[in-house]
Amino acid sequence: MAVQNNSLGYIIIDGSEGQLRGAALVTDVRGIPVDFRYTETIKPTRLERILYGNALDTYLKEELILQSVLESVEITPQLWVCNDEDILNPLKINAKVKAVMLSNSNHEPLEAIGHVESTSDPGIFWLQTDKAGAPLKLTFPSDTRADEMKMAVTNLIEAAKTMELLEPFGRIQKALLSLANGE
Repeated sequence: MAVQNNSLGYIIIDGSEGQLRGAALVTDVRGIPVDFRYTETIKPTRLERILYGNALDTYLKEELILQSVLESVEITPQLWVCNDEDILNPLKINAKVKAVMLSNSNHEPLEAIGHVESTSDPGIFWLQTDKAGAPLKLTFPSDTRADEMKMAVTNLIEAAKTMELLEPFGRIQKALLSLANGE
């Protein structure tokens, strides 16, 4: 499996009512899908809940869902993007490519599109992706090197020119809902 340049991989683990499922959408920098993979819904039994205790969520998210989705993608993106801090570090470890968590913010807009500003927290930055809105919050895994961060930011700035960076998360959610409804 080769890494496809200028591609972003979006990954989510969705959980509701004691059920978890995951999905990954790999897009080019325009947001056009090039690969989509998902897991079936996993619903732990009462016995599994008892035996695993507090470690159950971690086991399901990291070892069953995350690893399964990452192993099934045929096109490895240059950068994986998630929206869940719990899977950020495991994502980087399992994916073996750069990873970042993206989220909305209430921060004041920065000077210009593409402007990046560090925060008081190590590994957390603001990235301005449009003219008037609040910047996105970028959170990197704890062991990310400065050159990896710079390269990831460059990838995101390039992609933001032609797509809305958070929008693929909504597409994945809708796709999982459609699959759950048997479509």
